[in-house]
Amino acid sequence: MRVLLVRHARAGDRESWRGDDRLRPLNERGRRQAEGLAPLLDERGATGLFSSPYVRCVQSFEPAAAELGLPLEERDELAEGARREDVLGLLETVAPDSVPALCTHGDVIAELLGPETKCKKGATWVLEVAGCRIRPLRYLPPPG
Repeated sequence: MRVLLVRHARAGDRESWRGDDRLRPLNERGRRQAEGLAPLLDERGATGLFSSPYVRCVQSFEPAAAELGLPLEERDELAEGARREDVLGLLETVAPDSVPALCTHGDVIAELLGPETKCKKGATWVLEVAGCRIRPLRYLPPPG
């Protein structure tokens, strides 16, 4: 299964945010990145949009949902602290011939691809997932 794994767009500095970090929104640069994700996901054939319930992840995919006419499904399996097994379990519920796009956090990407894997905010990894095997195919830098 081809999977588009996206790290949420820029949301400003975690340390300067006052309040629940789950509610931290995208900043101006992040909103531009989110707008740029829509055509990128369309070009790569995304058939489903799944997001961490954190506001910055949901906002990262909202333009794509509107442009592609796809529902945006919030999933706890993509929230900060999620484990590899959580994400793989989510993918088991998706049709094998689909191309799901997942918006998540840096720690979850490190959990899936290894701690040495770099992924800038707003960037996308194109993956091939077969059972519990994850093979990175291509890194796409952040748009905008």
